[in-house]
Amino acid sequence: MNVLFQRMIRAAKLDVNLYEEVEHDKSSLNQAMIVVVLSSIAAGIGAMSIRDNINLIAVVIAALIGWAIWAFLIYLIGVKLLPTSETKSDVGELMRTIGFASSPGVIRILGIIPGLFYAVSFIAQIWMLITMVIAVRQALDYKSTGRAILVCIFGWFIQAALLTFLLR
Repeated sequence: MNVLFQRMIRAAKLDVNLYEEVEHDKSSLNQAMIVVVLSSIAAGIGAMSIRDNINLIAVVIAALIGWAIWAFLIYLIGVKLLPTSETKSDVGELMRTIGFASSPGVIRILGIIPGLFYAVSFIAQIWMLITMVIAVRQALDYKSTGRAILVCIFGWFIQAALLTFLLR
């Protein structure tokens, strides 16, 4: 567990070497998925402060579905629609890197403190977007951070629109 938490901290600190490390470490997929689950649980717990009758399981599942949609879109956009000549990646590499990019999402648990939910959620979303850009740049071997930003933001907006439609 200590290795997992050290990796999460490095991911949140935007350590490029961490993203390269997990990209090439096939055994880190389980750790990456644990990070996604922890981040989603933190989102659910944090959301409990905004409504008394919130369904924790539904929020956690929605967060997991949102991540999965975003991950799929990043793969589709980054590998299939906007690859560069250097882009060499497979689903496993991408899942490992963007799984760890969810590390800052664990701060969403602080949203349970009355009055902090929206601020903490906003900070977590921006921070995760930044870590996602780094993860995508490293996993897809992009030379340009701009291309990674484009892939992540485009995927994020589509994911947000889909979730909004699905959760109505």
